[in-house]
Amino acid sequence: MHTVVERELELGLVLSPEHSIPVAARLRYRTDDPYAAHVTFHIGSDSPVSWSFARDLLIEGVFRPCGDGDVRVWPAKPAGRSLVCIALDSPDGQALLEAPAAAVSAWLERTLRVVPPGSEHRHLGLDKGLSALFAMASGDELRPGGPWPTDESPDPAA
Repeated sequence: MHTVVERELELGLVLSPEHSIPVAARLRYRTDDPYAAHVTFHIGSDSPVSWSFARDLLIEGVFRPCGDGDVRVWPAKPAGRSLVCIALDSPDGQALLEAPAAAVSAWLERTLRVVPPGSEHRHLGLDKGLSALFAMASGDELRPGGPWPTDESPDPAA
């Protein structure tokens, strides 16, 4: 069983330095995908737009500029408001979003309580998967020749 940490919030989609429009969004963190943060934007279209990126990127971006490529995150304080800016870049276009820093930080703190930094690997289910794989392999060893053909085939000339 896995845990989900969600937060609904309103982001500002920056259209120009003077103008932004509100965009409903949902931050989502799942313990079965412990390294990722998921953001879904409800932009009034038939289907929402979703992005996934490293939770660590968002954690660091609350404090200092980070990221390169498709996702960049940095803190900002225009007119005394604490924001987290998220720049997204895709083949379909670019977007600059502003999120209230307090809301993002509170959500991140909840995710960190559920899965502390450095413990993410414990939530991947690797031990369970490896155990199942080894159980299959040990069962295969009991069958003559195993499940795979071998390079040792009878020599027709012999």
